[in-house]
Amino acid sequence: MITLTPDDVKQRFDPLFSKKFLVMVDEKAGLAEILEQCHARGTIEWDAMNRSRAGGAVAACAVEGSTMTIQARLGRHPVNFGAAAGTIGGQALEAVDVNGEEVITTWAGIAGAGVGVAACLPQAPGVIRAEYPSEEDLKVGGARTNHVRIISPRYEKICFGIDDTDTKQEGATWVLALKCAEACHIEGVEFLNMRLVQLNPAVPSKTTNCVGSALNFAARPSSIEALREFVCTFVEEHTFSEDTGIAFIQGIGTVQDSSVLKAIKTEIVTRDEAEREARRLGVKFLDHNSRKGRIGALGAVLWANLGIEAAGLYGEHL
Repeated sequence: MITLTPDDVKQRFDPLFSKKFLVMVDEKAGLAEILEQCHARGTIEWDAMNRSRAGGAVAACAVEGSTMTIQARLGRHPVNFGAAAGTIGGQALEAVDVNGEEVITTWAGIAGAGVGVAACLPQAPGVIRAEYPSEEDLKVGGARTNHVRIISPRYEKICFGIDDTDTKQEGATWVLALKCAEACHIEGVEFLNMRLVQLNPAVPSKTTNCVGSALNFAARPSSIEALREFVCTFVEEHTFSEDTGIAFIQGIGTVQDSSVLKAIKTEIVTRDEAEREARRLGVKFLDHNSRKGRIGALGAVLWANLGIEAAGLYGEHL
C-alpha cells in the first residue's frame, strides 16, 4: 500500500480540479452522503452518470452546477465497472467504511475516470490521505485502470428548521437564517446550504408568504452540541417574534416517510400534530417559546433535502 497526502498527490500530478470532498455518515441508517465539488460541471455530470451505472455503494446521485451529492450505502458492494457501456460505469464507488473518526471511500476508475479518482479527487480540500494498492495505480491516463482508498474526516449531517422570526412590521426568516449560517465559525462545522420551504399559504395565522427556512450543516461529532447551542442562541437573540420555532435533526434520509410531508404544504397542521410527529421522527425542538413557529420549523426540516420542489406549492415542478 502506498500512502500519499493531498500535497504529495499535487506534487506528483500537478494541481488539478477538485475543490471539495466531504463525507457524512449515519451508521444507524447504514448510509453516507458524499459531497464533491469541481471547477467545472462537465466532469461532475459524467462522474455522476457513470457511478450510478456502476452501482456498488451508490444509492443515488444528484448534481447542482459543479457539485455532486451521492447517497451511498455503508459497506462494500459489487460494481459494474469497466469501459463505459450500456450497463457498465467507467468510474465506481466500491465501498464506504467508517473507522473511528475517519471515513474510507474505495474507488475505481478507467482511462480519464482513473485520472479523476487517482490524481484529482485525492488532492481535494477535505482529504486526509489516499492509499493506493500498488505503484501501477499511480500510473494514470491512457487505457489504464486505477484503484484508490480516500480517507477523510467523519462528519454527520445536521439540519435546522426555522420559522416565525418576523412580524407584520419587520424581519424576514430567510435573512435571519442566512445571517446565522454566515456567523457560524465553529471548528469542525461546514455550512452546506440553505433552503426556503414554501408552507401552506392558506393558513390563517401567517406573516405574508408562509415560508420557513432550513439550514444544512456537516459537523464533526465533537462539534454538534456547540452547533446546536450557537444556532438556538443566534436565532432567539435576533428574532422579531415571540412565536419563533427551531427544529433540529441529525442523520441522513430520516424524515421522508412523514405523513406531515404533504400536509405541511396543503393542510392546516396544528402545533400538537407537529410536536407529535416530531417525536415520532426524532426531531427535537430547541426553541424556548413552544409556540406556533414549531409547525413551520418542522416543515422546513421535512423538505430541507428534497430539491427545488421545497420552494414551490405542493406538486409544483420546474
